[in-house]
Amino acid sequence: MPSELIPEYVIMKSRDGRRLDVMLGGNPTSDVALVCHHGTPSDASLWRGWNEDAVENDLKLVAISRPGYAFSDRKAQRSVACVAGDVEDVLDLLGISNFFTIGWSGGGPHALACASLLSSRCLGASILAGVAPHGEPDLDATSEMGPENIEHKRVTLLGEEELRKWAEVNTTSWFTIADEKLAETLGGLVPEIDIDYLNNHGQATIWASSIRRCLQNGIDGYIDDSLVYCKDWGFNLRDIEVPVTIWQGDLDLMVPFEHGQWLIKHIPNASSQLKIGEGHISLVAKYKPEMIEDLIKNRN
Repeated sequence: MPSELIPEYVIMKSRDGRRLDVMLGGNPTSDVALVCHHGTPSDASLWRGWNEDAVENDLKLVAISRPGYAFSDRKAQRSVACVAGDVEDVLDLLGISNFFTIGWSGGGPHALACASLLSSRCLGASILAGVAPHGEPDLDATSEMGPENIEHKRVTLLGEEELRKWAEVNTTSWFTIADEKLAETLGGLVPEIDIDYLNNHGQATIWASSIRRCLQNGIDGYIDDSLVYCKDWGFNLRDIEVPVTIWQGDLDLMVPFEHGQWLIKHIPNASSQLKIGEGHISLVAKYKPEMIEDLIKNRN
C-alpha cells in the first residue's frame, strides 16, 4: 500500500473546543466518508484494518475516538446523541458532505445516532453486534450474556462513583494487556469461535492494541461509555429513515443475539443479517467485505 494511503492520526477540534483524536485513511480525494464507531473500551485505531477496504471502495475512512478515549478530551455527562455533533464537526473540517456509518458493539448506538440526527448527510448505516437500549420492556438485555458483562452492567446501574471504584480494580490489566493474553482476559465473554479468531486470525493484536491506546490517558472514556448506554440515548430509533442493516451472531456473549433481534424489530425498514454460528469477533472478521458491499449499495 502506498505510504500516502496509510492511516494517520490527527487532532481536530470540536465546536466547543475539545480535542478529537481522529484516524484518517482510505481514499484521500473521496468526497464520501466511511465514519466508523468503535466499541467499549476501544478507540479509533480499531478500524485501521479497514483502510484498504475504504481505498478499494473510494471512501474516505474517518474514525473518531469518543470523548475520554486516547487523545480525545472528556465530555462529562455526554449522551449517545452527542456523537452527532463531533462527527458533523470533523466532516465539516474535512469538507465532506455525505457519509456512510458503521458501529461495532458499543459503537452501534453511536452509528444509529448519526443515522437519526444527521439524516440529510448519512447515506446508510451498518450496526455490527450493536447494543440495544437499556430498560426496554420487551428486551432481556443480559440473556445469554457473559458473566463479566452482566457484572459490569450491574455495577454501572449503581452510578458513576461505584462504577469508577469497580473499574479501578477490574481494568488494571487492560492498560498493558499483551496480545496473547487477551482471549484469556476476556474469559466468559468469548465463545470458542471468537477465541479462534483472536488467537489464530490476528484479531487479538487489533483488539489489544486498541485497548492499550484508548486507556493511555485514563479510564474516563470507558466510564462515560458505560453510563451512556444505560440512560436515554437522546434520539428515537423510530425516527430513522436512512437504510440500516443489523448484523449479529447468535453465539455473541458480549452483546447477545437478542439485541440484534430487538433492533431489527424497532428500527423502521431495518435489514436483517443474523448469522448462525458467529460470535462478537468472528462475525466482523469473516463478513467484513459483505458488510461494506451491503452498506454502499445505496451510494447513488
